[in-house]
Amino acid sequence: MKRFAWSFVILFVAVLIIPSVMVAFFSEDGPSISAATKEIKPSGDETVDKEAEEVASTIEVGVFRSKKNVVEQVPLEEYVAGVVSSEMSPSFEMEALKAQALAARTYILKQILSSESAKVPEGAIVTDTITHQVYQDQDELRDKWGQDFENYNNRIKQAVNETAGEILTYEDEPISAQFFSTSNGYTENSEDYWSNPIPYLRSVESPWDQDSPRFTAKKEVTDAEFQQKLEVSLPSDGTIAPVTERTNGGRVASVTVGEKKLTGRDVREKLALDSSDFTWTRANGVVTIETKGWGHGVGMSQYGADGMAKNGKTYDKIVEHYYQGIEIAGINHFAEKVTARLK
Repeated sequence: MKRFAWSFVILFVAVLIIPSVMVAFFSEDGPSISAATKEIKPSGDETVDKEAEEVASTIEVGVFRSKKNVVEQVPLEEYVAGVVSSEMSPSFEMEALKAQALAARTYILKQILSSESAKVPEGAIVTDTITHQVYQDQDELRDKWGQDFENYNNRIKQAVNETAGEILTYEDEPISAQFFSTSNGYTENSEDYWSNPIPYLRSVESPWDQDSPRFTAKKEVTDAEFQQKLEVSLPSDGTIAPVTERTNGGRVASVTVGEKKLTGRDVREKLALDSSDFTWTRANGVVTIETKGWGHGVGMSQYGADGMAKNGKTYDKIVEHYYQGIEIAGINHFAEKVTARLK
């Protein structure tokens, strides 16, 4: 009988003590039991709610289909999926695709709310070209992707659905969500490519872009074509002035050819170069131009986003890196303004 009593006491004490020890153990080196049983939301979800998704589902975008010469009314999230499918490789990491979805959704919302009159046919908000954002519908994507359509389409839908209703804001306004393919290792300050400084479009490091197939390129232009397109006169001694003045992002700020001073953007656009980060040499009647990066360099680098995702960064961390000081917000905050603009 005594043995039974002592066994009961030992069992009773164990029941009291062991759970406390377990909680203390998990609390010290990991999440507590209560924390571990909480619903963990994906990064960024805490800034939006179900209402944002519901508002997004009611918005339609008037898209001018350039090949068909018609305006189509496309549900917002379907439009975002069509843009992500067209502007970024569907094989990119999921978190990069999500970051692109936020950029695409923010771009079109800002376009809807803009007071500036867009040069588009009546009933349209945007075109489906690079003038705005490239957009392709399901039939076009099926033709483009062929047997990979189902896989790629499901990946894009997942990225869009998991960020539904989310946009990027700065001081409670949608940002100008600029993006491009490949940096030269840094993005560009907005004023170094365009005219105005924008606080969230700052030059940041982007070392992941070296994996891009367009990280470097070379182009040869005859002296005659070079002079004609840039409206300059090359020196008769066969030389060309080296590039010396560069921006914070390492691209060409300006260069003088003969007596004419040109910006790096001028040269890039007139000679159709991949980037405004270039060097050049001249020999035997030909100017050889080597570039680094692909695109204007302002905002989010797509290959950089993919590289960040491969290194384990979530989409909210990606957009926060490329768009400085921004927040992820719900589109529902702009519901009244959007409704008024689309009436």
